[in-house]
Amino acid sequence: MKKIIRKWLKKFGFELFKANATNSSLHQLKEILDLLSIGVVFDIGANEGQFANEIRDIGFKGKIVSFEPLSSARQKLLKVSNKDNKWIIHNQLAIGNYDGEIEINISGNSVSSSILPMLDSHKFAAVESSYVGSEIVPISKLDTLINQYIEVNSNLFLKIDTQGYEWQVIEGAPESLKRARGLICELSLVPLYSGQKLWREILDFLEMEGFSLWAIQKGFTDPRTGQSLQIDAIFVKKDLISHLI
Repeated sequence: MKKIIRKWLKKFGFELFKANATNSSLHQLKEILDLLSIGVVFDIGANEGQFANEIRDIGFKGKIVSFEPLSSARQKLLKVSNKDNKWIIHNQLAIGNYDGEIEINISGNSVSSSILPMLDSHKFAAVESSYVGSEIVPISKLDTLINQYIEVNSNLFLKIDTQGYEWQVIEGAPESLKRARGLICELSLVPLYSGQKLWREILDFLEMEGFSLWAIQKGFTDPRTGQSLQIDAIFVKKDLISHLI
């Protein structure tokens, strides 16, 4: 009976399976959060709270600190988080490599908004992502803020999804990286934003900072061609890996 159901579902483009760490990116992430005994997640580039809601849905019960620069997205973020007393929304803020102000471009789909100019390679793959405006927002290094939210023994995990601005986030976070046990970072395989660093440079830098690539997850794909444009990469501190295996 199960074979018949699976065959019928596949005919219409669906698959039936029990989600676990081998076939579900969320369950894979939950597994590493558990293995690392993570107590605090910094959600950098929170948008409307999609990532935080997902890790709550799969059972993460620790503290989440969300950082979001766009005023419209942050208002929605405040609404979805208001009944969760372990979910903190920082003041409107972009995370980068200096403290001050910066202009951020607002995309039509919100999630593709970036401090960097968008290239045609992104626009053609997602027409709705084209910029429709901009906003001047505060910007700060993560290292400037970290002690507000974690203590000496906090087990920290970073999520970095800043649409091409990941390098600048990492540049402003040397102390935060030392204190993080792991992180998940969006990496571009091809240039999507002007001036961005691509996956290899960020991967090499994080390895020099003491992290090892743990997992690669599917990200933004060009629907016209099936080409992978972005991935999500999970990294774990090298000195912790022997305790996890």
